[in-house]
Amino acid sequence: MVQDTSKIKEKILFVIKQRGPSLPVHVARETELNILFASAFLSELVSEKKIKISNMRVGSSPIYFIQGQEQMLEKFSQYLKSKEHDAFALLKEKKFLEDKLQEPAIKVALRKIKDFAIGFEKNQEVYWRYFTIRENELEIKKPIIQKIKEKPINQEPQELNIFDETKKQKTSISKPIEKKKQIKKKTSTRKNERFFNKVKEFLLEKSIEIIDIESFNKNDLVLKIKDNEKEKILVAYNKKRITEADIIKAHKRSSELGLAYIILSLGEPLKKLTGLIKAVKNLSAIEKLE
Repeated sequence: MVQDTSKIKEKILFVIKQRGPSLPVHVARETELNILFASAFLSELVSEKKIKISNMRVGSSPIYFIQGQEQMLEKFSQYLKSKEHDAFALLKEKKFLEDKLQEPAIKVALRKIKDFAIGFEKNQEVYWRYFTIRENELEIKKPIIQKIKEKPINQEPQELNIFDETKKQKTSISKPIEKKKQIKKKTSTRKNERFFNKVKEFLLEKSIEIIDIESFNKNDLVLKIKDNEKEKILVAYNKKRITEADIIKAHKRSSELGLAYIILSLGEPLKKLTGLIKAVKNLSAIEKLE
């Protein structure tokens, strides 16, 4: 029996060497094993450090691979969730990302795609590198110090041109407007990040785990969470007063995903809304009297 087991393991190793990173269903098909037995043998091979296991999941299954096949995991990137795939694509394109410059949703996603995003510190700042790129390839651009130019001694006086002056005035007027737009955009990003962090702190205090970010904008944040081992949808509204329309919107989103939902806001709901929520808790139906 021991001999048979070792032969099965050798066959599994051969399959993974030939086809690259594989799911249990692939191994089961190639070795003609029951998928439960295939999964059990794969787990043993991981314990024996003969194969590795991915952090990424395809459905509920991990991916098994042999050391040296890490780059081949890229072909499974299509199975990443929406924001995680965005983070993967961005990091692959840029090679390096500075953590503090990323939007909150990308920050969270980078910490989840451990197969592709490798975090490290440089100059007391956190960076992420694409897993095939070496850390020493990062180049941090130094600020350019402009030297003061000396005026030529024998410079001829320039002709005065009214039309040029008019153009300069127009240009100088337009510049502050561009700056205002940039300031407004940065302020908006900071507000969004503060809102996200506030929600994250609330969940941390309640020992609630964030599984995935479904959507995130300046008005609301929709998260898939795990509360007491149960998956739920959390809809957080970035305002003090929620309305009936907000509750209906949250209910619709939870119905699409088939999960119970929790609503968060920056303040208490209106009294009439609280009364309505209590009133419908035990309501089973509303019938029409003919």
